[in-house]
Amino acid sequence: MIAREPQVPPASPETGLEKHPMLRWATWVGDMPVPLFCCQSTACPYSLFRNENQIPVRVRAECGASSMFRIQCPVLLAGVSLAALPLAVSAQSSPESDALDPIVVTATLGPKTVGESLSSVTVIEKEDIDRQQPAEFRDLLRAQPGINVVSDGSYGKTTSVFLRGAGSSGTVLLLDGIRLRSASAGIPPWQFLPPELMERVELVRGAKSSLYGADAVGGVIQAFTLEPEAGRQGWGELKGGSHETREVTAGLAGREDRSSFLAGGVYSDTDGTNLRAGGEDKGFRNAGGLAKLSHSFDQGGGAGLTVFQSEGNTEFEGGDTDFLIRAMGLHLEAVASDYWRTRIQFSEARDEQDTFGANPSTFDTLSRSARWENTLTAGVHELVLGTEVMLDEVDGTSNFTEDSRTNSAVFGQGRLNFDATDLMLSLRLDDNEAYGKEETGGVAFGHQLDRAHRFRLSYATSFRAPTFNDLYLTVPFYTGNPDLDAEEGQMVEAGFSGRYDQWYWDIALYQNDVKDLITYVSDPVTFEGTMENVETARIRGVEVSSGIETADWNLAAAVTYADTENRDTGERLPRRAEKSLRLDIDRLFSQWSVGASFIAESDRYNDAANTSLLPGYGTVDLRAAWNFQPGWSASFKVDNVLDRRYATSIGYDSATFAPFDYLAAGRTFMASVRYDFQQ
Repeated sequence: MIAREPQVPPASPETGLEKHPMLRWATWVGDMPVPLFCCQSTACPYSLFRNENQIPVRVRAECGASSMFRIQCPVLLAGVSLAALPLAVSAQSSPESDALDPIVVTATLGPKTVGESLSSVTVIEKEDIDRQQPAEFRDLLRAQPGINVVSDGSYGKTTSVFLRGAGSSGTVLLLDGIRLRSASAGIPPWQFLPPELMERVELVRGAKSSLYGADAVGGVIQAFTLEPEAGRQGWGELKGGSHETREVTAGLAGREDRSSFLAGGVYSDTDGTNLRAGGEDKGFRNAGGLAKLSHSFDQGGGAGLTVFQSEGNTEFEGGDTDFLIRAMGLHLEAVASDYWRTRIQFSEARDEQDTFGANPSTFDTLSRSARWENTLTAGVHELVLGTEVMLDEVDGTSNFTEDSRTNSAVFGQGRLNFDATDLMLSLRLDDNEAYGKEETGGVAFGHQLDRAHRFRLSYATSFRAPTFNDLYLTVPFYTGNPDLDAEEGQMVEAGFSGRYDQWYWDIALYQNDVKDLITYVSDPVTFEGTMENVETARIRGVEVSSGIETADWNLAAAVTYADTENRDTGERLPRRAEKSLRLDIDRLFSQWSVGASFIAESDRYNDAANTSLLPGYGTVDLRAAWNFQPGWSASFKVDNVLDRRYATSIGYDSATFAPFDYLAAGRTFMASVRYDFQQ
């Protein structure tokens, strides 16, 4: 839809504004072959507060005598060539601009600008999501810097995300701070997240186990659900399109004084498309819901409750699966003193899947966690100390020799500022009853060269925990290995960025060395298989991104190159493309907008032996939106205009075991009409 100025609550005392003497600087299935802070007082009337879910917001802040500064998370959309971006805005941008980086909360334990986080971060805002009109959550991620997305077809089919070349279980997915994944397979449920319920997505690239524990080898992706605005508001939307696709979305929200609520839902149903040449259409049905309650305390801090659910059915070659994804989180945050804030969160996440067909099965996993963080400030320096406990349980028709495990952790992070130089230190100790203790740490250095340019350098360790399937699953021709160790990684990264009034650019170079890769091995005679720590990998890459926002244009571009090598065999790691490109462009008018996206990826191998090559592909998407009456809008989108039936993974016939390409949908269209009201 047409971009609108959101109404938002103030942000956190920890949120920073930049360059002000009285303010702080202003955050298969996977790889396995399977059947500011203002003054030092919180009493300052110009202290900044983030909302109850720590989502960064747009604010104005004034402190001291006269200066007024504005924080705005820029909407960085749509792309032209990287070389053309400086020319497009040379008359309007200046290195001496007061424009600030977007504020993110995932890259560090608290809100910081992208530059201050000393990490490589991409932010997808609500305006981006509305304009791009994604059919699936994965469409937001495809060919973003450092990301490969692999799926077994379109419309709710099994999806894997490879971040900086790490395995599909080497990326952490958070929903409002709640971790989502199948404890049995270790894969997040990317295909079951309705983008209509998302407010913002932060893509943090780089090893983050010292902050988030197991599996943050390639990075962390956090989706923030819809947030209520001031006053009362509601919305309703109807969509229809190709393959008998139908969708209805509705919601009601409000914020008055210090309390807020939101209730929203989406129901979608499609006949789908064929997943293999000559095959039948395979459908998808999903009902998603979101409920939120929150209250802010007079003295600072607050409490909130979030409940999210996605439930439905997806069809695939050989059967169909009923699924249920549910996440619940309760948090309490308090200001203990001018220098101490404390926050505790209790959460529960369920991933339940019942599969019918040639190989029926039930896999139900439950994760419960409690996390306590304490933020201590001393001048412009900050220390975060915390502890976390997580319990994983599995159940189903398959036999597991163990069906639960507990992980306990303590962690700390120090954020130090010395004028133009930032230093960040992090350390975490995890103790898991299944695979033992793992220590991870990180150190990052950043230097602000001038108002617009920053250099960063970091080193961090990480680990990927063996899953219940790896350790304890027992099925015909496969037995888990309870003696597995965790995969361990070491990543070094250097980055350089420029951020101006209306545009930015960023370049990152990295290398990640991973040892003790958990690999499937089998006996060539008996075909009995298991998992073993037998291989090492080296992953090198470069990521270049740039974007521009003016009153009339939104543009963004991303180019990624990744060299992923199995050091034992010399082969490329499977299912990762070496090169990818994403260009987005949107032209905004007073009542309507038009836009396009171009996404391209190079070839990839489907197998570790590099014998099954999948060719590269490119797609073009077109879109338009029109605000035709106050509160009313319509949109239209055509995906894959050139009708490319490409594949990013290979399947095997359940009867003949013959390989076939999992085909993405060809040309599709979607039209919608929406009504929004606000009091």
